[in-house]
Amino acid sequence: MPNQVTNIVIAGLGGQGIVTGSDILSGALFKAGYDVKKSEIHGMSQRGGSVCSDIRFGRRVNSPMVPAASADFLVITESTQIEPNRHRLHPKGRMITPDDVPFLFQDDDPKSAAYAARMINVALLGVLSAHLPIEEEVWLEAIRAALSPHLHDMNCRVFLHARRIEQIINGLNSTEGVA
Repeated sequence: MPNQVTNIVIAGLGGQGIVTGSDILSGALFKAGYDVKKSEIHGMSQRGGSVCSDIRFGRRVNSPMVPAASADFLVITESTQIEPNRHRLHPKGRMITPDDVPFLFQDDDPKSAAYAARMINVALLGVLSAHLPIEEEVWLEAIRAALSPHLHDMNCRVFLHARRIEQIINGLNSTEGVA
């Protein structure tokens, strides 16, 4: 069997948890038994500048860098980062954006909505997780390992909510055209 490498790019702005998200993803992949390579470009992250992380996994991975037009998944935490990173997505790849988790921003209390938006990285990982062969508990262990204990409950709930919605949507899309 040939060595299939899966390429993932996470991109957004400084302060949106790109590095933390890539740590969670890499941790889950490693715990699931994959060879994982990761590379990060911090840029002007302290000032809200672009931040990008490449994650590659498979049976054996030689390089951490995702070649242009090769990302199987492009996870974007801020819509202004779609165009600067679109060239990284494979033509048959899947882009995951905040539009995939609109529930994060639907709260009557602006303070609660702002707090939830801080978990955009974990919510988008929940969407991504529905497309990767990793058990749910492995993901939750990786979230707990990467975050402070006081953040575990809310982040795990947001992750699971996004994962389940994506699983439902995938199920509906896979039955389209079935009589």
